[in-house]
Amino acid sequence: MSLFTSLLAVVLLAGTVAEAGSAKQNGTALRKSVVQVAANGAATATCGPLDAPENAQCKEVVEWAAGGGKWDTKAGSWYRNMPNIAGVKHDQATLADFQRLYYCAPPGKDKFCGLPPCTGCSEPPCTDCFAGHQLYASMRPGCDGNDRSIGCVPPKTAMGYKGQHWPTTVVHGAQEMHIFAIGDWGGMDGSLDTAQGRLNIVAYDWGKRPGPSVFPRSRWNKAHTVQLCDHKQLVECFNTRGQPPCIPECGYVPGVDDNPQILVAEAFKARAALKDPQYILNVGDNFYWGGIEKTCGEPMNKIAYPTKHQFDQIFEGVYQGAGLSHKPWFSVLGNHDWGGFKFGNAWDQQMSYTWASNRWVLPAPYYKTSVSYADLGFDVDYYFLDSNFVDAKPPEEDPNHNMCSRKNNKPSATCGAADGPTSVDSCPAWFAALWAEQKDWVTQLLPKSQATWQIAVTHFPCGHEQGFYKGLANMGLDLLVTGHRHDQELWFPDDYAKNHMGITCIVTGGGGWNHL
Repeated sequence: MSLFTSLLAVVLLAGTVAEAGSAKQNGTALRKSVVQVAANGAATATCGPLDAPENAQCKEVVEWAAGGGKWDTKAGSWYRNMPNIAGVKHDQATLADFQRLYYCAPPGKDKFCGLPPCTGCSEPPCTDCFAGHQLYASMRPGCDGNDRSIGCVPPKTAMGYKGQHWPTTVVHGAQEMHIFAIGDWGGMDGSLDTAQGRLNIVAYDWGKRPGPSVFPRSRWNKAHTVQLCDHKQLVECFNTRGQPPCIPECGYVPGVDDNPQILVAEAFKARAALKDPQYILNVGDNFYWGGIEKTCGEPMNKIAYPTKHQFDQIFEGVYQGAGLSHKPWFSVLGNHDWGGFKFGNAWDQQMSYTWASNRWVLPAPYYKTSVSYADLGFDVDYYFLDSNFVDAKPPEEDPNHNMCSRKNNKPSATCGAADGPTSVDSCPAWFAALWAEQKDWVTQLLPKSQATWQIAVTHFPCGHEQGFYKGLANMGLDLLVTGHRHDQELWFPDDYAKNHMGITCIVTGGGGWNHL
């Protein structure tokens, strides 16, 4: 079977640190903060005492928790993350341990610390959120330490590897080969206690649980012309698990509507066990609602606490099993990974995870790779594109579906530290420039390809930028793999009423992060 035929049969499932004070040795925090001096000379505190201005919101509750609060009968539930973050049980925790907890994963909705302690914690260094065992992405598992290329070490900034070639994958064997594709799969991590004053990722009363939960959007008729049940009505059905006052028009089915990612993943895994795909094409929207729940700009060689938590709950804990574990996931970002209705979330952390994982591959917003089927005598060139400029609209428009929304981005929002958009007003132009840059890049590379097959992978679905993709088809592009729409579609080249690209295009957007 040719690769092209196989793809049509694929399972379409859905800089310096300086101390500015001295530490007391009695287990309390530093009386002055430690600051980091950036390249532009600006000083930012990286840790500080509980009475620092940045900790004004958490000071009272931290003192209460470290005093009598940790003996409350509910304390085990409130402070369940203490062992992972501070390395001790909550009833053994110091004042600094509680400050650390309220910095990394605050149990209270609005009571968060802006700075971790500098000293006094049970498992130093006190500035990390992993009980002194900071998770780094400085070397991809399996690398020997001498290779400093894209396949082994991260770039200095998130844009450092734009357009570069990820090392070629060589597949051996003469059997029928399979590729799986999936998109729009990443559910909500309701069990994450979010920091930085962020709302928890919970849409209904019982959504704060381990594993992926759901964002209930609305329900329409099959033609999507009549809304049968709006968001608030569908949330009510989730709250009551289908009991009154849930209206029949919502069609809520317990065990189905509230478990879509897991149900799709189980089918995905069962099929993988039978067909043993060599790799997965992931078209984005990996974490709902707004990607990784942290502000962009972390060092590329460092994995933040929310990143690890969300990957564990939504990816690593879901997509494992025969035929699926240890297989590469060649990925792109979706609009929700950039932040959904804002651009300042930690989209760069999804790239960083590439060098902390032995299967996640997302080294840049756009990149290429090749797969060589050594014993079958053919190969494939893949071009991974970021098409999210489609949802980078003028700041005053469509606030619920606009990464550049003035309503949902803070006035001071910037991802300049990650070489991303530097302001709300410059956001649309930044994404437009990124798209223009990619168009030039791929139109220069594609005609030079000597591979048997050329395939493009991107988030936005069949139908966008058709003139551009028609031009790529004329240069040799064979297939376009997309997502975003939460359904499964197969557009053949002769579907002239809608397909004006001259190539086959698939939408694989039914991965299950929500239920329409």
